[in-house]
Amino acid sequence: MKNVIEALLQRGFIDQITSEQLRAHVAKPIRLYIGFDPTADSLHLGNLLGIVALAWFQKFGHTPFAVLGGATGRIGDPSGKSVERPFLDEETLNYNATRIEKFLKKILPGSVIVNNDTWLSPFSLIQFLRDVGKQFRVGQMIGKESVRARLQSEEGMSFTEFSYQVLQAYDFYHLHLKHGVSLQLGGSDQWGNITAGIELNRKLGGTPIYGMTFPLLTRSDGKKFGKSEEGAIWLSSDKLSPYHFYQYLIRIPDADVIRMLRMLTFLDLEEIQQIESEMKEGSAQRRLAAEVTRFVHGEEGLRAAEQVTQGIAPGSEATLSAAALKKLAADMTSIHLPLAEIVGQKFVDVALRIGLVPSKAEAARLIKNGGAYFNNERIEDSAFVFTAQNLIEGECLLLSAGKKKRILILVSKI
Repeated sequence: MKNVIEALLQRGFIDQITSEQLRAHVAKPIRLYIGFDPTADSLHLGNLLGIVALAWFQKFGHTPFAVLGGATGRIGDPSGKSVERPFLDEETLNYNATRIEKFLKKILPGSVIVNNDTWLSPFSLIQFLRDVGKQFRVGQMIGKESVRARLQSEEGMSFTEFSYQVLQAYDFYHLHLKHGVSLQLGGSDQWGNITAGIELNRKLGGTPIYGMTFPLLTRSDGKKFGKSEEGAIWLSSDKLSPYHFYQYLIRIPDADVIRMLRMLTFLDLEEIQQIESEMKEGSAQRRLAAEVTRFVHGEEGLRAAEQVTQGIAPGSEATLSAAALKKLAADMTSIHLPLAEIVGQKFVDVALRIGLVPSKAEAARLIKNGGAYFNNERIEDSAFVFTAQNLIEGECLLLSAGKKKRILILVSKI
């Protein structure tokens, strides 16, 4: 592939482009950007598509810019939101921006990272309204999808949120004027903000600039990709271990995994087609989890995630030691229980006590269906009672429900 646009089209990566001339425009090296508002101290899996997009352009010889929204983060983008975001104080925003910048430098070496607070904060309100605000027409602003959806909601939209598209539009104009950035990328919900920047640049006499959006990742079951029962799937290992990150990906349904391989990995399409044609049990998911975990957490993070996964897999013949399991406690769900609440207790009672199952009846069904394990050994008796000999070196007990849910019990002698 000579052209990054053609490559991304083949992977189902492109939702819309603002002009067909973009194909010719990227025939030579360009500068492009995506913005990340520091609303948390880590990006999440939903942000990964934008990072992968920047990486693809970089592979084709282009220079990616990542714009931290130190200023726009104080406002909050209404796109895709049904209620207004809570405001964060300046100290929190600065801390979040610092953490995200550190992560982006690691995952996108060679990219340029800037903060829009450096060019938006020096504006006075009157100056911004006079020089920038006068270029916008309220009718067009109301027509943007993100605005219309909120105006029709019960909460409505504050003037603060309404002004967000003006700020993002100015970002694009400023980056084009000062840094030669000519392309903005974003999720499909950013189309209105991107086109606002292109229109502002046109009115202020800039040379042509372009926009491209990619589809938001949703699963075939309607659930939002990157969300779990426990909350967001964070990209920072400080907020979510590589093991838990890997586990989320390895559970992606068959109906979604090939699409995720196309959009979240850099595997050749021919190789993905081969994976799809074979579709051995869990093989596509393991490849997806491996490729994405390596990209986000590096070889060391992937190795740790795979070692934990293999070592505690139900039915595994790996020898479990208390020392090894204690090291894994931070990377998996664990709970402390006194010895008296384990020894002499039935599996069904302990499983319910630690939240492995929602009821004793479900625990009994789990045993009957062959999905109940302790220390990787299957439990076949619904009346099974734990003894002291079942504990690993008298200190740990690993319970599993099927191949996906497992909880480590750390035993206290008190």
